[in-house]
Amino acid sequence: MTIPLDIAFGAIGKPLQRKEDQRLVTGQGRFSDDFHLDGETHAAVVRSPHPHARIVVIDTSAARDMPGVLAVLTGDDLLADGLKPIAHTPLPSTKYDMKLTATDGSANVFIGPHHLLAAGRVRYVGEAVALVVAETKAQALDAAEAVEVAYEPLPFVASSEDALKPGAPAVWDEVPDNTPIETWFGDKDKTDRAFAQADHVTAMDFHIGRVTAVPMELRSSLGHYDEATGRYTLYAGSGGAVRQKQEMAAVLGVKPDAIRVLSYDVGGNFGSRNRPYPEFGMVLWASRKTGRPAKYTATRSEAFISDYQGRDLITKVSLALRKDGKILGMRADNVSNVGAMCVSLSPLGKGSGLITGSYDIPAASLRSRAVFTNTMPTNAYRSSGRPEVTYAIERLLDTAAAELGIDRIRIRRKNLVRPKQMPYTNAVGAEYDSGTYESNMDLAMRIADVAGLAARRREAKKRGKLLGLGLANYVEPPSARRASAPTSSSSRSVLTW
Repeated sequence: MTIPLDIAFGAIGKPLQRKEDQRLVTGQGRFSDDFHLDGETHAAVVRSPHPHARIVVIDTSAARDMPGVLAVLTGDDLLADGLKPIAHTPLPSTKYDMKLTATDGSANVFIGPHHLLAAGRVRYVGEAVALVVAETKAQALDAAEAVEVAYEPLPFVASSEDALKPGAPAVWDEVPDNTPIETWFGDKDKTDRAFAQADHVTAMDFHIGRVTAVPMELRSSLGHYDEATGRYTLYAGSGGAVRQKQEMAAVLGVKPDAIRVLSYDVGGNFGSRNRPYPEFGMVLWASRKTGRPAKYTATRSEAFISDYQGRDLITKVSLALRKDGKILGMRADNVSNVGAMCVSLSPLGKGSGLITGSYDIPAASLRSRAVFTNTMPTNAYRSSGRPEVTYAIERLLDTAAAELGIDRIRIRRKNLVRPKQMPYTNAVGAEYDSGTYESNMDLAMRIADVAGLAARRREAKKRGKLLGLGLANYVEPPSARRASAPTSSSSRSVLTW
């Protein structure tokens, strides 16, 4: 006897009542800045105004003598205490991920040591150079302004294009060409043959700009070191307390069971809090140095220059097509601006696997590169690299349709992967276990009443308005995946007016 899934599992296909809203909308949430401990002190961070500079000297004497100041810590103090860089482990590492490599083809990737405080050089505007701990937040902020830092500005690069130019300033001496990652995917020879046989080639270049998450909850952390037990406690909103427990333990040089990380309500993440921030380690270290709990909460201005950012992909893409619109092959060159350190290479890796999107493209060749620049590091954000490549393939299809004189819907129908092809391995090696792309597109078109578009356009024109239609098909591996399955895929079609 076969039991229907909706009975067997109870929740599948049924709306579930939300349980958390009442607490949150009545102000009963428990966010990181809501927590306080007896004897709590406050921390303020001194940040670099330069994208690239040598730190000549940091004069903390005036700040140390100000009222309420308990400690002023610098990168030299950090090194003297033996604190390690944050071990971000940025390479996507599951068996379903595209395998990114260094330029020599190895997995030995230089990611740039990410210390809690810069020592010797700063590499982006907003990088932390000193930490002030005081009795009150106002005292900490006042003392932070009294810290004098002498810099020797150095040449810098802020864009991927500039960083890749011959002779560009090196963000790290260890990577003189600023390219820690360069990996090829797909079949170059097969792709070359597809382009040689094509009736038409459509090529476009895109720069998907950098964004910042702007969460409602500003970055905040409260750290406590218990000298009697040798244990640390960290209150910090995050996208994964277990990872951050392990990484903070490595920074402090203790075993993971010596740290407890408490993440309660998080006022906005979407990937921007998946990796630990330097301030998480700073408050733990400061508590150990002062013998009292230490708290840091960013200002909105600080968040704009020191929250991990997202996107910033340059992609050069081209399609080889028959004159009837059938795609024969695809070439892509993706360059991800990772900023001054590799915090997460997920956007490059995840996007690399889905350059062909929902379409059955028999041959593809992809060059994927990560590039260091003198900017804030980037991180996974809102689907981690997939929206960027989806934008590229969908815009490319619209352009190809216009150049060939083919309807935009028709060219998509001709090339979508069919359900009977599942499980499907795309031309760069990513596996899809399911997907009903054409029926999704049809449903979206019915909901949007595409059949009535012409009439709405005429009516809008009478009012001096121009009405257009945007269409995109999107495929993304969901986070809930069967352990034994290949890369599962959720599919959707989006129409915008």
